[in-house]
Amino acid sequence: MTTPIAPPPKKNPQTRARSPSQPEKARSRAALGLTAAAAEGRFMLQCCTECGTLQYPPRDACQRCLGIDLQWQDVPPSGKLIAETTVRTSTNVYFRERTPWRVGTVLLDAGPSIMCHLHGDVERGARVTLVNRLDRSGRGVILAMPTTPTPHMEDDPIVRELSCDPKFRRILITDARNENTVALARALADAGASAIFVGESESWRPYPHRDQLADMPKVSILPLDVTDIRSVNELCGEIGGKVDILVNNARFMRPGGIMDRGDTVFAREEFEVNVLGLMRLAQTFGPAMRGRGADGTNSAVAWVNLLSVYAYSNMPAFGSFSASNAAAMSASQCLRAEFAPGCIRVMNVYAGPTDDEWHQPLPPPKVAPSALAKAVVAGLRDGLEDVYVGDVAKDFIERWRQGPKVLELEMTSGGGA
Repeated sequence: MTTPIAPPPKKNPQTRARSPSQPEKARSRAALGLTAAAAEGRFMLQCCTECGTLQYPPRDACQRCLGIDLQWQDVPPSGKLIAETTVRTSTNVYFRERTPWRVGTVLLDAGPSIMCHLHGDVERGARVTLVNRLDRSGRGVILAMPTTPTPHMEDDPIVRELSCDPKFRRILITDARNENTVALARALADAGASAIFVGESESWRPYPHRDQLADMPKVSILPLDVTDIRSVNELCGEIGGKVDILVNNARFMRPGGIMDRGDTVFAREEFEVNVLGLMRLAQTFGPAMRGRGADGTNSAVAWVNLLSVYAYSNMPAFGSFSASNAAAMSASQCLRAEFAPGCIRVMNVYAGPTDDEWHQPLPPPKVAPSALAKAVVAGLRDGLEDVYVGDVAKDFIERWRQGPKVLELEMTSGGGA
């Protein structure tokens, strides 16, 4: 049975601070498919289109017929543990500081045998469920979990290393005015966050849910305007060394495309908040978080961007807003590279139309704040990089995978999503 983790004590400034380190991240191009699947929490293996043989480890030619058309597909994750051992020392700095570490071999019901990490509650010879996760180097690895939940299983040291669980962590939500902020704060508090900071711009201007936020026991409302670098710097100077997870939900949107607007006033605001605001936050809070990527139980672990799925393909009815989200998505890819030395996960949460006043003209279904908050917490617990929320977003991304150009033609011909 997993021993539950305890709230971390105050740091002793005289003890050595663990420097961020990573497991080996070199992978072949074929093996990066496992990482791409792990980014979305999917358990996928290569399948030969000629003979149907499932492949593991990933390879460039089929192990049975030498066919080279190997397609990644979702595979049933159940199997049986047939061998296990415990690593108690390692030449790799990352594992040496985290031993003992269980590893084993699982025979999948679908056929292949897979070497993987083992949850501490998995017994010898037991049935297991495999999950595909990103490790601290950002590469896909396989973890064997018990088939039925066990008490405090999320506190297992290996699971904790492969996730960004909010439990006992301090979180900054950047925009108190956003309609989803109350649901986000409540969901993160329920997930065990020790403190939740909420940024508030223009505190003199009222908004409906401020009293709800102020009454939450773990929430502190602090001044933050992502369009003002002085405001961002001041808040970073106050809490920058405490933020373990940053949730950037700051957003400005107005309906309209490009030519029909007749000016760039709203477009400037959309890019000022949605893109440059992200950059200001990253330039101030980012370095402190990157330096705390190995800081014990409440180390800095994740940067979360709440984006529109129309970042993938423009929706002309919200054309400029879609363009700003496309720019923000591109900026987040840069952040992934810059955060990598500190082992900080950058998670993008893509939603379709949300249930707010600016999306009211659009038909349902829409994403409720509670659904968005639930997806954020689930994504953090699974250590994901890409999360798609709501029926529209999930359908949209499947259509994009089938053909980006076809989706663009559907979006720009008046069909919409």
